[in-house]
Amino acid sequence: MWTLALRNVLRHKSRTAMTLLAIIAGVVALVLSGGFVHDIVRQLGEVLIHSQSGHLQVSRTDYFEKGARSPDKYLIADPAPISKQIAALPDVEDVMGRVYFAGLLNNGRSDLPIIGEGVEPAREAKLGSGMVIKAGRVLRNNDAHGMMIGYDLAHALKLKPGDWATLVMNTADGALNSQEFQVIGVFQTFSKDYDARAVRIPLPDAQDLLANTGVNTLVVSLKRTADTAAIAAALKQKFSRAGLEVKTWLQLNDFYTKAVLMYDVQFGVLRFIILLMVILSVVNSVNMSVFERVGEFGTMMALGNRSSVVFKLIIAENAIIGLLGATLGVVLGVVLAYVISAIGIPMPPPPNADLSYTARIGVVPSVILGAFAVGLIATVLAALLPALRVHKIPVVDALRQNI
Repeated sequence: MWTLALRNVLRHKSRTAMTLLAIIAGVVALVLSGGFVHDIVRQLGEVLIHSQSGHLQVSRTDYFEKGARSPDKYLIADPAPISKQIAALPDVEDVMGRVYFAGLLNNGRSDLPIIGEGVEPAREAKLGSGMVIKAGRVLRNNDAHGMMIGYDLAHALKLKPGDWATLVMNTADGALNSQEFQVIGVFQTFSKDYDARAVRIPLPDAQDLLANTGVNTLVVSLKRTADTAAIAAALKQKFSRAGLEVKTWLQLNDFYTKAVLMYDVQFGVLRFIILLMVILSVVNSVNMSVFERVGEFGTMMALGNRSSVVFKLIIAENAIIGLLGATLGVVLGVVLAYVISAIGIPMPPPPNADLSYTARIGVVPSVILGAFAVGLIATVLAALLPALRVHKIPVVDALRQNI
């Protein structure tokens, strides 16, 4: 059966080539579109991780729900022992403390409300690979009274590296505290809203201004983003009785979740259109091939072959074509993915961002397997209806096609 099916596939070269072309084009389109969407989502996640949130954040329980207005009430008073426990896990890259505050930044002429972060400069510099320095440089551990500010905030207050500005905030006791800081660098992240209000100063300076020695969160950087869920589960189990909670970067970046949902819907429609085109193209090719050979199948039945044998033969032929087309489509799709990725696809800034980026085509095993399955299954399914029609046609009517 399969030997005869293979001979028929090789014998009808033009029909086979037409069907193969439709399958290959559809599989390549599915591989490229799926890899493109995957790369966009991956890059968005990595930028958010390496510019703002880190992979995980450990804080006092309810800090993220209730601590925005009173961060001083949700301080980890002694973060060093907790940091050591987290850093001891094998998949953890680094752990750094942050303290958050709100206040005003004054340039001597006007002021704007800001959301500030006290950070550990050296460690944050390693984490912040997704942060673009537009002017100046990153903070260093020896930059006492130095600060980095968001690009849009610097533009609004007309500040540049080397300028001095006054940071004003309230302590936990309600006292007004202020200190002059020199702008060391101007940064830009993926979020325009963040860049319009963000100020970063060294952690010791922030603790002096707030009159405390604690931190609000411990930011955890991992060696691999894929380990986030496993490490989060381990930390939750470890600190469940210590009054601490663990948040992943997905929980901290609501914008990311909504953006991914938007992309999934948009490109899901695109993939459905591609899938529909593949099925229709293959159905058309298979229909043409089968009904051009009705006389041939009539001859087979006249020579004693049952109609069920003819039915199985048609399915076998198309299974071979589908397997070959899906394989060639996957190979061509992967090659094109690597070629296109080497060149890059310039992309405009996404919503709520000013940074453009270069998209690539990800080679994703699940996408490749799905595209292969679509090519193979669509071809076999497309052959069912024509095969059933041939199966039911009388031998005499089939033989008339030879006249």
